[in-house]
Amino acid sequence: MSAPEAALILERCNDLAGLSSQPDRLERVHLSPEHRAANDLVARWMTEAGLSTWQDAAGNQCGRLEGSAPGLPALLLGSHIDTVPDAGRYDGMLGVLLAIAVVDRLRRSGIALPFALEVVAFSDEEGTRFGTALLGSRALAGTWNEEWWQLTDKDGITLAEAFQDFGLDPARLPGAFRRGESLVGYLETHIEQGMQLEDADRRLAVVTSIAGARRFALTVTGTAGHAGGTPFDRRRDALIGASELVVAIERLSKETGTIGTVGRLQAFPGGVNVIPGRVELSLDLRAEFDADRDDCLERIRAAADEICTRRGLSFAATETYRADAVTCDPGLQAAIGAGIRSTGDAEPMAFWSRAGHDGVAVSALTRFAMLFLRCRGGVSHHPDEHVTAADVAAALDAYEAAVLHLVSEY
Repeated sequence: MSAPEAALILERCNDLAGLSSQPDRLERVHLSPEHRAANDLVARWMTEAGLSTWQDAAGNQCGRLEGSAPGLPALLLGSHIDTVPDAGRYDGMLGVLLAIAVVDRLRRSGIALPFALEVVAFSDEEGTRFGTALLGSRALAGTWNEEWWQLTDKDGITLAEAFQDFGLDPARLPGAFRRGESLVGYLETHIEQGMQLEDADRRLAVVTSIAGARRFALTVTGTAGHAGGTPFDRRRDALIGASELVVAIERLSKETGTIGTVGRLQAFPGGVNVIPGRVELSLDLRAEFDADRDDCLERIRAAADEICTRRGLSFAATETYRADAVTCDPGLQAAIGAGIRSTGDAEPMAFWSRAGHDGVAVSALTRFAMLFLRCRGGVSHHPDEHVTAADVAAALDAYEAAVLHLVSEY
């Protein structure tokens, strides 16, 4: 039975991927027309699976299957449906569709559930449009920051304006907040976005924790000048200093076991015959443990100060995002482990997630755990994302078995 269901899930991933703002690549951002179309399509599939549906006050698409009695606390299943630019078709979307398929299976089984099942398609996990990630799940968790209303996209539209354009009322956002007692927990299935499963020739894994991440906007400032007329001993070249800092970030990240990435770098004023006077660059730092991440950050700051002092430059750093490491709930990890074992894997792999997920936000509200699914080459956030139908079928079986394990233990 899993094979045709897996084929349908992959077909629906393709259908969702077609709801893009770009004709030749996948991009779907928070509170866009494509987001609305995706919510409508997911709502239709939820309805077909027997769920009652609604879009919450944050733009998350939700569905619910009642348990053995109305109004019981719910086990939340799901993932996100927004994307990065030029995305693949499985990051987030696959987890939403697997959740719907699990609920559909359990509804058809007729098993009396001691809790309700809910599915959520989070509206904004990536932070592509407004630069701050997890907006959908932070709204559900009730950890919203009122300062976010003034965030702007590349067109200067504020988040508050985007809410109104989408038909949402910022004043009604608290309607999306959930109470901890209304939930049993949160389970998510997601592609690994790494190569550990593939290297071990395994399909599935238990996630033990999610990396602690911090992001910064860095600025190195020097003095712009004529490329021909300014001798080297008089130059205050911000790009040379920034380049040295990028190499230091790589070295220090390796030394401390931290994952440090400079994903964006721009020199100003940008003329081919002008010495750069200012460089703006990004820094993304992740580690299994916050202390390791923060130790690396201090070393990077010290390196930046040394480089800039030596070269006559100045340095500034502004933190733009922070999510501390979170540990998956042991009981839910055990359920996922039991689910994987039901597929024939007697000793499931278990490791931490280098990527961030909605569970980081949801952990402020309820316990959570994750199931990882192998992806080819570890490729993610790229059109070459790939999963096999056989692996999707195994993930569906394991996901359902994990929920049934919780039913038996509840």
